[in-house]
Amino acid sequence: MVKKKRRVKGMRTSVVFLLFATPLLAQTTAAPAHPLAFEVASIKPAGPLNPMQVMTGQQRVGMKVDAARVDIANLSLADLIRIAYRVKPYQITGPDWMKRERFDILGKLPESASPDQVPEMLQELLAERFKLAVHRETKEHVVFALVVGKNGPKLVEARPDASSVTESAPPIASGRGSGPIQLSADATSLIISAEPTGPIKVSEGTGRTMQLEARKATMAALADMLSRILDRPVVDATGLKGVYQLTLNLSQQDMHAMVEAAGVMPPGPGMGGGDSHGAGSDAPGGTRGSDISGNSVFENIQQLGLKLEAGKGPMEMIVVDHLEKAPTKN
Repeated sequence: MVKKKRRVKGMRTSVVFLLFATPLLAQTTAAPAHPLAFEVASIKPAGPLNPMQVMTGQQRVGMKVDAARVDIANLSLADLIRIAYRVKPYQITGPDWMKRERFDILGKLPESASPDQVPEMLQELLAERFKLAVHRETKEHVVFALVVGKNGPKLVEARPDASSVTESAPPIASGRGSGPIQLSADATSLIISAEPTGPIKVSEGTGRTMQLEARKATMAALADMLSRILDRPVVDATGLKGVYQLTLNLSQQDMHAMVEAAGVMPPGPGMGGGDSHGAGSDAPGGTRGSDISGNSVFENIQQLGLKLEAGKGPMEMIVVDHLEKAPTKN
């Protein structure tokens, strides 16, 4: 019984980290005309990331930026490239190991620099210290449009008090402009409080699934979550501007695949069991999205009166031509 509870908690923390903590790290603004370099920067290996330790505050992860410096904790090279070039994870092509090699970085901003220029400074740092070389390439990519189903949406408006945050919950990660993610837990679930989704309950679902209940979510936030679940771009085309209560069920295979794809160390041997690559062959477009019982993210979305329509379209990709695993010395 103890082992089962530990496995369930481990899966919950992995899902929370991958779906809600990581996106905050990518928030940036438009690129400035004249990129700058850090005045001075220190880079140190951070080791594997353990979601359980992140959730309990034993391991720090994220990026903090102020007018004087940037403080990066335990981000992978893939994360750093994504932030540096202002793209989504699925827009980067490179070696798998760049998702596992993680670093702590302290960089001092020049007096003339703005925090909004940090991505361009990261480009310079990665090129200088990791010998990063990339090129941009437009490729055909599977794209999903989130649309309203033929019978209309079956959504529940969020309650006015849904944005309340548990005062005792400690912050576990933060992103510029979004404030801290806050966490509270009991024996059966985790409560995550963060914008733009508000409090989110993560608990064990029926069968081999985990249930996510977002108490305050926009369609844009739902599209972003679905992008991570399916590992494909999902665009909000619903035209719905409200804020809603949403429930999704994720299979253990999908969760395990997301953990592996992000280079995150699973919190124990019971992470998912069985096939670690999900059940992508059962989902439209060859993506993840189905569990062993035949239920899928696509069916979850249909129950909300919504639909995912698959198609193909051109997408600009960042292709990594060269990247060193270790940086040059500080």
